[in-house]
Amino acid sequence: MTTVEITYIGGPTAVIELAGLRLLTDPTFDAPGAYPIGSRELTKTAGPARRPADIGPVDAVLLSHDQHPDNLDTSGRAYLATAPLALSTPSAEARLGAPVRALAPWERVELPLPGDGALHVTAVPALHGPVGSEALVGEVTGFVLSGDDLPKVYVSGDNASLDLVREIARREGPFDIAVLFAGAARTPLVPDAPLTLTSAQAAEAARILGARHVVPLHFEHWAHFTEDGSALTKAFAEAGLTERLHLLAPGASVRMSVVDPL
Repeated sequence: MTTVEITYIGGPTAVIELAGLRLLTDPTFDAPGAYPIGSRELTKTAGPARRPADIGPVDAVLLSHDQHPDNLDTSGRAYLATAPLALSTPSAEARLGAPVRALAPWERVELPLPGDGALHVTAVPALHGPVGSEALVGEVTGFVLSGDDLPKVYVSGDNASLDLVREIARREGPFDIAVLFAGAARTPLVPDAPLTLTSAQAAEAARILGARHVVPLHFEHWAHFTEDGSALTKAFAEAGLTERLHLLAPGASVRMSVVDPL
């Protein structure tokens, strides 16, 4: 039996503990307020449940992208600089430098486990909006965590494409755990479509992936999210997937035991 523990910090930020390793998703620790991005701004409505000092050291950061302040903010950049390794997109590596290491889609890196073996981290494609919006929103990545006798975990990043979820499921699935960035984010930059999964799409993604457990992230704490936790609860209930959903309060953790990893 292998146990995965996920602690929700707030927004897209969570600690994933698996096989003796600690991984942090998209570091965001700034206070509420307005944050400029080009000629626009994004409004943060709540701060994190824990500060960087409360989290402590991690083995790696999984950074879906660096170009938006709701996924990497000023305090998150300071934390990132202290991490031994951050895995992200080629454009993030070009902008940020060390400790960021670029992974192209489907490229894999191995993180040594305490004792023996390795955790495989595979970059998987993500689309931060509708097809054709790539030049506006920039490069984004998701991740698959896997290894011998380990649960398989999908971390979506800011992906809005179910077609990509299907491709990931075909190539890497099925999955034990899906960490899905949801919230149906909308901004004037791409006014006609959400930039992240809607609640109904998150439930459909869980079905496509075959995920036994689903932990949503990035569905609250910013004004541009249009669907909150209650929308996720409703969508998973309507899809008959309520038992798979772990909707965490900020600062809360869930421990998921996988008896027979897929």
